[in-house]
Amino acid sequence: MGLDRRNFLAGAAGAGLALSLGGAAAAQVDGLAKITGGAAPISPQERLARMAKAQRLMKAQGLSALVVEAGSSLTYFTGVRWWRSERVTAAIIPVEGETLIVTPHFEEPSVRETLAVPAQVRVWQEDEDPALVVADWLKARKLAAGRIGVEETVRFFVHDGLARRLPDATFVSGADVVRGCRMIKSPAELALMQLAADVTVAAYRYTHGKVERGMTQAEVGAIMNKATRALGGTPEFAMVLVGEGAALPHGSEKPQVVREGEIVLMDCGCTVEGYQSDISRTFVFGEPTGAQRKVWSEVARGQQIAFETAQVGVAAGAVDDAVRRHYESLGYGPDYGLPGLSHRTGHGIGLDGHEPINFVRGEATRLAPGMCLSNEPGLYLPGRFGVRLEDCLYMTEQGARWFSTPPTSIDRPMG
Repeated sequence: MGLDRRNFLAGAAGAGLALSLGGAAAAQVDGLAKITGGAAPISPQERLARMAKAQRLMKAQGLSALVVEAGSSLTYFTGVRWWRSERVTAAIIPVEGETLIVTPHFEEPSVRETLAVPAQVRVWQEDEDPALVVADWLKARKLAAGRIGVEETVRFFVHDGLARRLPDATFVSGADVVRGCRMIKSPAELALMQLAADVTVAAYRYTHGKVERGMTQAEVGAIMNKATRALGGTPEFAMVLVGEGAALPHGSEKPQVVREGEIVLMDCGCTVEGYQSDISRTFVFGEPTGAQRKVWSEVARGQQIAFETAQVGVAAGAVDDAVRRHYESLGYGPDYGLPGLSHRTGHGIGLDGHEPINFVRGEATRLAPGMCLSNEPGLYLPGRFGVRLEDCLYMTEQGARWFSTPPTSIDRPMG
């Protein structure tokens, strides 16, 4: 499932403690060695190909330019790794020609450090308006009266500022352009996501053997993140839910400790060269009860139904529909009701932990080779426990393929 970083809840304490362990301390983990040494960063040539594809899509849609703010899409197209603040750093991709990077004057040297494609860099001073810099650049290229696409995560004040400076322009959604590029992963992207998944699986296996009675969520999360670093990944999140807390998909703020015979649900992920993994595992500390075995097996079957339904040309929503029909036949739900599956069956993944598109009811986008999504049809029994098994898949012409192989038994929960 991954964690929306605005909704960390129970995972926050575990991840926060683990992140505080830091470099040198985390690097020394008995029996673990870095497995990401062969990771190949995205090449400048691939980024140029992405830009060219975006421009083809822009031309087909009648756009004169595309506005992309700091964040994962800026990194995707230009290589620039930057954060969002009240000071605007953005790219303006024209329908033809070289891209503009606009950034504060004092940030220019830092922004250039990760810029991986040819681009013009224009700066603005603290007493200047970055929208005016963009407007002047577009006017000089006779693009200021055209249709300008806005990447779907661009903040309102950035859009509004540009609209004020470009009164003759028509601003429209640029989502189809960005999604048309980012949803289809290249072999290089798939390779990085595979490495990230390999790290998380190996870290799970290490961590599972270290869990002890009485451990807090924070302590279990710290082990997971330390192992992830030792294996060469950068921890992104480590959520640990125990017992009744596992019935809440994103946990609660109530402190929990590992107890004999209780469910432990872990949802963890890392990045390799910016590309993410997102894997969930559920196990019992001690001997599982019959009820725990039953629900675990039902979730495992739900995950396989989703995998089998995910075929090229199938609407993404049909994957969620197939799982939900099966669960309802077992007496869960109906629909998103509890006990049952209260969230979508999966989400897109890549540079972001959650990307378009989703395995969710009504999603009409048809699956195509190169798309990557999580597969996580959990079952949640309020007041008792929850089970989630999550592995990400990627689409090929022959159907879905796993980044990580799901476990087949609650007795061997790490596979």
